[in-house]
Amino acid sequence: MQMKLPYEEGSIFAMPLRNGGFARGVVARSPRGGRVLLGYFFGARLETSASATLDDLHPNLAVAKIRFGDLGLIEGRWLVIGKVPNWHRKDWPIPDFVRRDPISRKAWLVRYLNDEPLRSVSEPLSGYDDMQLLESDGLYGAGAAEAKISKLLALQLN
Repeated sequence: MQMKLPYEEGSIFAMPLRNGGFARGVVARSPRGGRVLLGYFFGARLETSASATLDDLHPNLAVAKIRFGDLGLIEGRWLVIGKVPNWHRKDWPIPDFVRRDPISRKAWLVRYLNDEPLRSVSEPLSGYDDMQLLESDGLYGAGAAEAKISKLLALQLN
């Protein structure tokens, strides 16, 4: 029998930051069985997970949209604190990503299937520097996701 996951699509969680405090995240895609999720992450840094609000999260305000492993949620280090009010999956799409090979100076636009953040299709881009505004394609473990979001929120303070 499969373990009941502590989250579902639309779950809001508090992720501990490396420099103290918490960031909020939303599970936007969770395939059956979990493991690899797509999440939207939000600032500003919160002092405590209890101070998190749930009704002011909007997809366009996310500081990052990344694919990540669910270990922080499974182990309870990332606390599920609620659910997006009036959750509608279509309002939280899987974004396009870009994958770059610095040696060949080639780049690809990467799109993930709507129901499966592990299955992608990619197509070559005309130039290496195309799509600068897209997030780099990658899969972050829980610790790497904490480090990335911690760094992004620290940069917002400066």
